[in-house]
Amino acid sequence: MSEHVPVPRPESGTDHGAQARLPDAGEAEPGDWQAGYRFWDAYFGLVVLAVAGFAVASSPQPMPQRLAVLLPLAGLTGWYLGYGRRLMRDEVEDWRGYGYLAGALVLYVPAVLLNGSASFVLFALCPQAYMLAGSVPATVAVVVFNSVHLTVLLARGVDPVEVATHPLPVAALTVVFSATFGSSIRRVVAQNAERARLIRELDRSRGEVARLSHEAGILAERQRLAGEIHDTVAQGLTSVVLLVQAADAGLDDDPEAAHRHLALAARTARENLAETRELIAALTPAALTDSSLADALARLVARFGAETGIAAEFRRDGTPVPLSTRTEVVLLRAAQESLANVRKHAEARSATVRLAFTLETVLLEVTDDGRGLTEPATTDAPARGYGLTAMRTRVDQVSGLLTLGPAVPGSATGPGTTVRVAVPI
Repeated sequence: MSEHVPVPRPESGTDHGAQARLPDAGEAEPGDWQAGYRFWDAYFGLVVLAVAGFAVASSPQPMPQRLAVLLPLAGLTGWYLGYGRRLMRDEVEDWRGYGYLAGALVLYVPAVLLNGSASFVLFALCPQAYMLAGSVPATVAVVVFNSVHLTVLLARGVDPVEVATHPLPVAALTVVFSATFGSSIRRVVAQNAERARLIRELDRSRGEVARLSHEAGILAERQRLAGEIHDTVAQGLTSVVLLVQAADAGLDDDPEAAHRHLALAARTARENLAETRELIAALTPAALTDSSLADALARLVARFGAETGIAAEFRRDGTPVPLSTRTEVVLLRAAQESLANVRKHAEARSATVRLAFTLETVLLEVTDDGRGLTEPATTDAPARGYGLTAMRTRVDQVSGLLTLGPAVPGSATGPGTTVRVAVPI
C-alpha cells in the first residue's frame, strides 16, 4: 500500500490587510489636551483676573498707575495663550520651556514694580514651571519668581527685618509647597503616562494574539476541509470513475455486469452527494447520522467489496462503548482512506476492517494481502502523500496513535499491509 497525492507545503507571508493604527508610546491620546489642560486655561484666567481686580481696587495709588499694572498682566496672558499653552499641551521639556519661563519673568517683574499685589499671579506661574521643566529646574524658577517681590521691597527701602518677618516666610512656604506638590504631580503624571503606554502595548499584544489565533483557525479549518474533501468527494469521484470505466468496458460483452457497475456508480454518487451536503452544513458525516460507527464501517466495507471485487470483511470485537462524534469521524475517515489506498495501490485479493473495544482504547485495523510495503515503516515516519498526512493529523487531534506496518507482525517488509489507529476512550 503506497501513499499518494503529494502534499503542498503551506505558504506563508499572506497579506492580512491593514491593521488599525494605535498611538505610539508617549504619543498623546486624542482629547488629552481638551480634558486635562482646559482646567489650566480656566485656572490661569481666573488667577490673572483676580489679581488684576485686586490690584486695581485695593491699591492707594492714582488710577493711571493702578491701570498700568494691567499692561504686563495682559502681556503675560498673551504670552501664555500664544506660546506657553502650546508647550504645555505638547509636554515640551527643553530650551523652549525655559524660554517661556524667562519671558514670563520679564513680564512679571514690571507688574510687581507697578503693584506689589501682582505677586499673587505666582499662583498661576509656579505650577507652569513644573509643567515645562524637571523638578530641579522648576524649583529654581519658582525661587527666582518668589525672590522678585522680596528684591523689589528691599530696593524700595523696606526694613530687612520686616521683609524677613512677613514676606520672606510666605515666599519660602510657597517654594516648599510648590516643590513638594509639583514634584508629586510630576510623578503621578509619569506613572499615568507609563500605565497608558503599557495599556497601549497590551492592546497591541491582544490584537496580535487575536490575529494569530484567527490565522491559526483559518489554517486548521483549511486542513480539516481538505481532509474532508479528500476522504469524501475525491474518493467518491474516483469510485464513480472506475465503475463507469468498468461499465463502459463491458457494455458490449456483458451488459448485465455493465448495468451493475452503473447502479453502483449511481449509488456511490448519491452517497457522495449526501456526504458533500453534510460537509457543507458542517454536521456529522452522513454515514454516522442515523447509525453507529460499527454499522457505518460495515456498510463501507460492503460497498468497497461490491465496487472492487475484493473479498472484504468487517469484524467487531469487544463491547461497544459510546464515543464522541469527533472520534467516530476520525475512525471512519481512517477506514475510508485505508480502503482507498487498498483499491489504488495494494493489488490485494482480500481486505479486513476490524473495530475492537478495550477498557481504555478503541482500535481500528485495516489489513490487506496486497504487495505490501516497499520499505520498512516507522511510527514517526512522515507521510509522503496527502491521504496519510491527513489521517495522521486527524488521529493526533484526538490524542490517538497511527501505525503503518506489514500484515505479518515481526517482519520489516512483506506481503500485505496493516494500518492501525488506536484512540483512547
